[in-house]
Amino acid sequence: MEYATLGRSGLRVSTAGLGTMNFGAPGGCGETEATRIVDAFLEAGGNVIDTADAYTGGEAERIVGRAVRGRRDEVVLATKAFLPQGSGPNDRGLSRAHLTRALEDSLRRLGTDHIDLYQCHHWDDSTPIEETMATLDGFVRSGKVRYIGCSNFTAAQIVEAQWAAQRVGGTPFVSLQPEYSLVARGIEAEILPVCLRHGLGTLVWSPLGGGVLSGRYRSGETPGADTRLGRLMASPIPAARTWAEGFLTESNLAIAGHVADAAAELGVAPAAVALAWVRSRPEVTSVIVGPRTLDQLRGNLAGLELVLPSDVAAHLDEISR
Repeated sequence: MEYATLGRSGLRVSTAGLGTMNFGAPGGCGETEATRIVDAFLEAGGNVIDTADAYTGGEAERIVGRAVRGRRDEVVLATKAFLPQGSGPNDRGLSRAHLTRALEDSLRRLGTDHIDLYQCHHWDDSTPIEETMATLDGFVRSGKVRYIGCSNFTAAQIVEAQWAAQRVGGTPFVSLQPEYSLVARGIEAEILPVCLRHGLGTLVWSPLGGGVLSGRYRSGETPGADTRLGRLMASPIPAARTWAEGFLTESNLAIAGHVADAAAELGVAPAAVALAWVRSRPEVTSVIVGPRTLDQLRGNLAGLELVLPSDVAAHLDEISR
């Protein structure tokens, strides 16, 4: 396992991160398998475990807290807040009222006295960014949070937040969690340059493009009921179906075909090729993988150790540009 400094900070993080959205979720993994995954990840040298208060109604945080008990100091524990935690008007967002309660709830579920990386899950149009950054700075000064970051922010929102931190004399963000893969490269235009300029490392999520790059989906074929996108396509929730359809485009499936061809040529799994490409990008600090099984974790970690031949990397870069 390799390590890198997270943004403009002194925090060292593993170049592989463990995402926990599947922990305790329907179609994901139960606590026994989740604990095995955490054990294997830490044994492999990984230290970043990323969760959120919204994952499975807080159950993911509870599972992670129990899994790292007794070895908390080995872990860079990251969680996020923003999404609804109830039906009240102050049960969501980045206001001082909601964030203060959300932090205390996350600390309790995780069974810890501090969060290493506390992140804003999304931008909040209804709260002045100065209020958010001053609140987060208070968390850092109290010792309940070590570093702060954001997820899914645009380039302009990152700049606004960093400037707001300066205005209130507070703590700036040191990280961004953006979506990034061979089928989602939009952050290259503005977001990655802004991260570099403003001192944010990147912990990228969905490096397999929602699973499209794993080789499990084919053009003209209905996704299998046992696949992630298959389950989402069958969901009664329109937003879930729309999200899945957004991955299963002809252009994405064509890129996945090139990934599969490269994998066959190298004698590895398609997922390994897709992960190796993301890992090779110089702007990426850590790649978050979200396995449902221990075998998936092992395959993901092997992929992150793969070094693509320069001609293969260049070809994938060109066809997905």
